[in-house]
Amino acid sequence: MKRVFSLCVSIFMVTSFSVMAQAPAANKAAIDAFTKGSEALKKKDFPNAIINYNKAIELDAKIATAYVGRGIVANNQNKYPEAIADFSKAITLDPKLADAYSNRGISSLKLNKNPEALADFNKAIELDPKMSAPLVNRGILSYGQNKFPEALADFTKAITADPKDAVAYNQRGVVQSELKKYPEAIADFTKAIELDAKMADAFSGRGIVAYNQNKLPEAIADFTKAIAADPKSFKAYFNRGVANDDINKYAEAAADYTKAIELDPKDIDALINRGSALHKQNKIAEAIADFTKAIEINPKHATAFGNRGLGYDEQKKYPEAIADYTKAIELNPNLATAYYNRGIVLKSLGKTEAAIADFTKARDLKINKAN
Repeated sequence: MKRVFSLCVSIFMVTSFSVMAQAPAANKAAIDAFTKGSEALKKKDFPNAIINYNKAIELDAKIATAYVGRGIVANNQNKYPEAIADFSKAITLDPKLADAYSNRGISSLKLNKNPEALADFNKAIELDPKMSAPLVNRGILSYGQNKFPEALADFTKAITADPKDAVAYNQRGVVQSELKKYPEAIADFTKAIELDAKMADAFSGRGIVAYNQNKLPEAIADFTKAIAADPKSFKAYFNRGVANDDINKYAEAAADYTKAIELDPKDIDALINRGSALHKQNKIAEAIADFTKAIEINPKHATAFGNRGLGYDEQKKYPEAIADYTKAIELNPNLATAYYNRGIVLKSLGKTEAAIADFTKARDLKINKAN
């Protein structure tokens, strides 16, 4: 069972804010500690950022942006309740601090608290209409609710607010692709790449659009660039495997699926796709091993049983093949190929009546699907 990973949007983490956004601190030492914390945050040196933000707060408990900085560190460490507490404290100290609302919205979004997230993004936008981050994040929220026009509008506003926001272009490209506006999607992904040549998601997004237009060499080229930008991109390896499979480069496809499996050993589709690519290379035993692993992960996966049945069929292990086809049908009674393949085995065993029944069922399912 092949599939191309769908496009997705990711939550945009805001990690920049200004010392000038706060009221002057009571002492210079607190501001110095805050500044050091912010410099560490920019470098993603989270331990030193925390040390300095804590010091700034100890020296001046009213330094609102130190709480924002500490909250951003917590967000990056997936400590969302702690982050919300810090952003809320910052808002108590300075109700006009747009960064605090914007980042608290991120925490709520990560915790699937969508109404709270929306309220915070709206407040941040009200306080600072030229800040792109809350617009992007509100667009992400709309996208997740399949409100594509609203998402598109927010990503466009974010781009207007900050024409150098690569993330906003990437996210808008995702929506354009969902709306099948492929030229516009390509233009947005390309712009995102111009602004950030290491944005693996933009290369992957552009590759998926090319794949959907059956431009497989272009798709493979972009997935390859995505891998170069992020060697740990599961979806880039997976999608390149699908594209290689489609142009009958089965060895290359299997290699890509293998890398995807290394990155996520429990992904069933990668296992099934690799098994199919191996089967096409006549590596039947290895294919059966992959289908078996998929079944171990999900014993209710009809396609895995159907594919393993075909492998056993190739090995002339007919009882095992029949058992797997039968299980596939039990799990998915509309799986026409399982009926057809079981019919072939039954016919070879001289069970003509049963074989005819399976062929008839397979034919009827295909006719119904066509209608």
